[in-house]
Amino acid sequence: MKRSHLFAAVAAVLATAACNGGDGNETANAPITAQPVAPPAGGDWSKMVTATPEGGFQMGNPNAAVKLVEYGSFTCPHCAEFDEKGYGPLVDKYVKTGMVAYEYRNFVRDQFDLAASLIARCGGPDRFFPMGKALFADQQVWFQKAIDQPEKQQALQTLPPNRIFVEAANIAGLQQWAAQRGLPSAQANTCLANEAEVNRLVQMQSDAVATYNVPGTPAFVLNGKLVQNAAAWGALEPELRKALR
Repeated sequence: MKRSHLFAAVAAVLATAACNGGDGNETANAPITAQPVAPPAGGDWSKMVTATPEGGFQMGNPNAAVKLVEYGSFTCPHCAEFDEKGYGPLVDKYVKTGMVAYEYRNFVRDQFDLAASLIARCGGPDRFFPMGKALFADQQVWFQKAIDQPEKQQALQTLPPNRIFVEAANIAGLQQWAAQRGLPSAQANTCLANEAEVNRLVQMQSDAVATYNVPGTPAFVLNGKLVQNAAAWGALEPELRKALR
């Protein structure tokens, strides 16, 4: 993709992306009738992670009756809050039991989110969720570092397509950050220069808006339907339990 076309696509992404908030004051007391499903012998459903045709990564029982999709952004503070408060109980109570399959799809909001997404996806399905969780945990550090260098952000627009996100990651210190977590810098830079993967991320965000009218992040699609006003775990869990009745 030519530089002008790539930036046009990313600009279109930014024009529709937002970061949602929500207190989630509901209680998770809806009774459920679904029964746990035993994982493969000696296994753990949370360790079963596969890439999906839509571009995301799905964790859990692929035949679970309830399918949950999260559209999230690595630069969204509300997504980081959900990861901190909701990811653990979601996986422990619902994914590990085999009752819910959980898929994460990137909904990129800016060039640093896109660079972070490329880093998280670089190790494939087995590394995606641990790397994503680490990115959320350290979000205030690496994203603030990028925000604090506006002059370098402007310079990104002068770079060829295969250098844009390599340099965006450099600004945020993501190569060194990833190397400390087992992803060699050379491998990270190869992934950051992968224009086909950039296009996939842009297309995933566009598809989310076109298919589900996703307003921002985090957003959740439960069995093919967008859940309204459920950006927080306290609001999402009751909807999960209803689906498991």
